Amino acid sequence: FMTELVVALLMIINGEIKEARIQESMSNCLKGKRVAKREAKSHVKYQCIKSMAELEKNIDGSSSIKKLILE
Repeated sequence: FMTELVVALLMIINGEIKEARIQESMSNCLKGKRVAKREAKSHVKYQCIKSMAELEKNIDGSSSIKKLILE
């Protein structure tokens, strides 16, 4: 696994991180957060963070977050 500093958009349901998506930049993340929030149900929260993460390669060559390393 590769460990890298990433900007991630988190989907948080009932205080638990359900999904974390890599974003190109913090401004992209905040834009995505605004869009997601507009369509979200009330119990879903979105948050942008900069964090170390364990990444894994997808079949198409892109990377996805396997595990966030939260300090």
